[in-house]
Amino acid sequence: MNLDSDKRPEIIYPCQWSYKIIGNNIDKMIEAIESAVSGLNYDVTPSNISKKGNYYSLNLTLTVPNKVVRDLIYQKLDSSDSVKIVF
Repeated sequence: MNLDSDKRPEIIYPCQWSYKIIGNNIDKMIEAIESAVSGLNYDVTPSNISKKGNYYSLNLTLTVPNKVVRDLIYQKLDSSDSVKIVF
């Protein structure tokens, strides 16, 4: 097995892409998602709740047409005050 760190997997667009979004207010997280993916079809599903119930995670899945759109969605989610972590 060759673990060459310079090699990235080839992504063929359009493709289905998923983001996990973590925050502490589901309504505001959904608003951030709706703003980030405006005009695209997407699915949001619940994922986990922290042990103390302070944080929630949501899965966002959609078809992205290209890398630019994929990265733009990530940046919009990441810059939202209601999103603590996105990956």
